[in-house]
Amino acid sequence: MDAIDLILSPKWLIPVVPKEICLQNHSLAVNQGRIIDILPTDAISSRYEAAKYIKLDNHALIPGLINAHTHAAMSLMRGLADDIALMDWLHNYVWPTEQKWVNPRFIEDGVELAIAEMLLSGTTCFNDMYFFPDIMARTADRLGMRAVTGLIVLDFPTPWAANSDEYFEKGTALFDELRHVELVTATLAPHAPYTVSNEPLEKIRILSDELDLPVHIHLHETVNEIEHSLENYGKRPIARLQDLNLLGPNLLAVHLTHIHDDEIDLLIEHGVSAVHCPQSNMKLASGFCPVTRLLALGMEVAIGTDGAASNNDLDMMDEMRSAALLAKAVSNNPQSLPAHQALEMATLGGARTLGLADVTGSLEVDKWADITAIDLSHPSCQPVYDPISQVVYAAGRQQVSDVWVAGKQLVEKHQLTKMDINDCLHRAAGWQQKINS
Repeated sequence: MDAIDLILSPKWLIPVVPKEICLQNHSLAVNQGRIIDILPTDAISSRYEAAKYIKLDNHALIPGLINAHTHAAMSLMRGLADDIALMDWLHNYVWPTEQKWVNPRFIEDGVELAIAEMLLSGTTCFNDMYFFPDIMARTADRLGMRAVTGLIVLDFPTPWAANSDEYFEKGTALFDELRHVELVTATLAPHAPYTVSNEPLEKIRILSDELDLPVHIHLHETVNEIEHSLENYGKRPIARLQDLNLLGPNLLAVHLTHIHDDEIDLLIEHGVSAVHCPQSNMKLASGFCPVTRLLALGMEVAIGTDGAASNNDLDMMDEMRSAALLAKAVSNNPQSLPAHQALEMATLGGARTLGLADVTGSLEVDKWADITAIDLSHPSCQPVYDPISQVVYAAGRQQVSDVWVAGKQLVEKHQLTKMDINDCLHRAAGWQQKINS
């Protein structure tokens, strides 16, 4: 009998791979942070002796959710300016607030608040784009959270950097630092076509090719973005990125709410991936991403919440459900984006787009034990005919009871294990008072 760290025995185990499978009365064996076996529960105790054995008689185990697009520290701006069009929101509310208040302490406190919210709602990995990505990376690593930090680039000065040269200098230094960090990786993160000119984008392409790094960018999010591109470059943003040789498997395009059929074909041809942020797009009236068409044509599509300032939460359980429902409404087809596919987009789809599919995104042997337990005993989830559908359409973040990242339990019985939530909330309230003064 082998001695191991942990056995988890849920009622339902939803591994995501193979597709559409739900195993009943099976257990996961975890050792040194990784899944080492999946066996029927009645057989596992005869093969392994675990230091900790957890029975979850009313629960479904799923891979930890992956939030593929966030601005984590903007959790401190949640509710600051609502019901406003995107460009008005950015120019007159968000950017002035950032110029005045964003500093390393703001980032650390905002990221801690975001991580607390994400863990308590079942997210085990997030892909971020914001200032001071070094602070974000160190905070996530300190708290045991898997994360991808965006090496941000813009044309204009911000609290993080004064010019494009400084953005690149700081970004490459951080990339070198992260080579030695297990939980945190990086993307190149030019903010958007309307905030980054051609020369920095050309440098982004060269670095992406040299370092094999994803390029994480807002793309075709609003009509204003496209009008800006036509006025300043004489072409739509996707055509401009094509001319700069940025379309390719490393490109991670966020939003894609205003795209023509020929542009979709071009993205498919070049192997571009997408991140769908349905709630933010609806709240800002940005438009609808044609998710059903993208998936039918073979594009990899992940799900993200966007920032809490425009969503207004980081709840991937709710975002996953919104994605599934919105796809049906937009396509006028109730079979669009079925529950199992929505769950895959929110887990393995995110891992694939971020280059992490070999380590997370599904419950498979040799992957890290990034796991979320969802209690389906709540009246809103009873009776259970199809656990996958129940997770997507009926369960909410309040039913996330336990969460593990790399085998370490970060949420136990609805409580954070590595964070002082009262201190976190106290610091958030302090920022609200400053910003609102």
